[in-house]
Amino acid sequence: MPYAEGRIIHDADSHIMEPADWLFPYADAKIRDRMERLYQATLAPGEHEQMADHLALQADPAFRADDADEIMQRKNWLATGATIKEDRPQALDLLGFQTQLVFNTFANQSLQKAEHGDDVDFAYGMAEAHNRAILDFCSPDPARLLNTCYLPLMDMNRSRAFAEAAIKAGAKSLLIACACPKHHSPSHIGLDPVWAVLQEAGVPVLFHVGSGGDFFDYTYFDNGLPLEKDFHGGAENFRSVDYMAIPGPVQMTLATMILDGVLERFPRLMFGVIELGASWVPSWMKYMDSAIEAFGRHEARLQNLSLKPGEYVQRQVRVTPYPTEDAGWIMREAGEAVALFSSDYPHVEGGRNPLGRFEASLTEVGAEGQDRFYRRNFEELMGPMLQ
Repeated sequence: MPYAEGRIIHDADSHIMEPADWLFPYADAKIRDRMERLYQATLAPGEHEQMADHLALQADPAFRADDADEIMQRKNWLATGATIKEDRPQALDLLGFQTQLVFNTFANQSLQKAEHGDDVDFAYGMAEAHNRAILDFCSPDPARLLNTCYLPLMDMNRSRAFAEAAIKAGAKSLLIACACPKHHSPSHIGLDPVWAVLQEAGVPVLFHVGSGGDFFDYTYFDNGLPLEKDFHGGAENFRSVDYMAIPGPVQMTLATMILDGVLERFPRLMFGVIELGASWVPSWMKYMDSAIEAFGRHEARLQNLSLKPGEYVQRQVRVTPYPTEDAGWIMREAGEAVALFSSDYPHVEGGRNPLGRFEASLTEVGAEGQDRFYRRNFEELMGPMLQ
C-alpha cells in the first residue's frame, strides 16, 4: 500500500543524495581537475562517513524487503532510490505520487559560487556537468522523475544558448540562483532572450534553498550562550534564527523581476519557489503592491505594469510551504493558486508524515483548494513538461 492514496498528488520537491564526487564523471576534462568535491552539509554529524555502509544495505534483500513499510521512515542515504537511480521509480510507486521534481542536495552552493566567480567557462562547465548528472539520474522514468537543470545567468549572451541546449537535452525545468548575479540584475533586459526561450518551450524557472549566497549575518549567533544544535544534532543546518532569513534572497530577486516587468513581458513564464517557505508570501505580495502606491507616480517601470504585483504572483508564481507552516492560511491570504505540496523526500527536514501535517491545515480550503494544492497548481507550473 503506497503512502499516498485517493487523489492525484505531484511532489514539487524531492532530492538525490549524491556522493561528494557526483559531478566528476559528467564534467568535461578541461574543468574536471579544478572541481572540488561537494561539501556534504545538512547531515547529522558523521553521517557522510556512513554513506558506504548505508548504500550497501540497498543490496541486502532482508533490508529491501521492508521498503514499502519504511518508505517514509528511512531518510537520506538509507532511503529507497535516494542514490541508486534504478530504484527511484520504485520509491515513487511506494510514495504514491504522480510525479516528483528531483533536485540535487549538495551542489547548489557550489554552482552559485562558481557563477559568482570570474571564470565563465568554469561556471557554465559546472552547470553542464550538473545537468548531465541529473538528467542521467532521472532517466529510468523521465515522465515521472522531473529533472531540475541549472541555468547560470552570469553571461547574458551565453545563457540563451545554454538554455536552448539544456531544453534540447531534455530539461523539464531550469533552476536559477536565489542570489543576484554578480554584475547585473536578474531583471536585466539582456536576459529577455533567455526568458523568451523558456516561455516558448513551456519550461518553468525554479528557485531552491541553498543558492542564496550570504543571506545571513552569523554575528546574530554571538549571543553569549552556547550555540544551539540543528535538528540533525549538528551546527550546519538551519536553526530558528537563521530560518528567519531563508526567504530573503528570493523575495528580493523575484520582486525585482516583477517590478522591472519581466513577468509583464513574459506572461506565460512560470516560476516555482521551492523549499524556501511560504508564510512570507501574503505580506510580500502586499508589500510589493504598496511599492506601486508609493512610487508609481514617479517610476516609468511601474507605470508599464498592467497588473498589481500580487496579481503576477497569483498568475505565474507557485510556492511550497514547509509542512510546519499553515498551508490553509497561506492559500486563503495569497490565493488558492499559489501553494504547492512537497515532501522533500528523502530528507529528514520533510518529516515522516508531510501529508498528515498539510491535511490538518487544509480543512478550511475545501475540496477545490486541496485539489489545487496537491495537483492543479503543480500542473500549471509545469505545463507541457508534464506531457
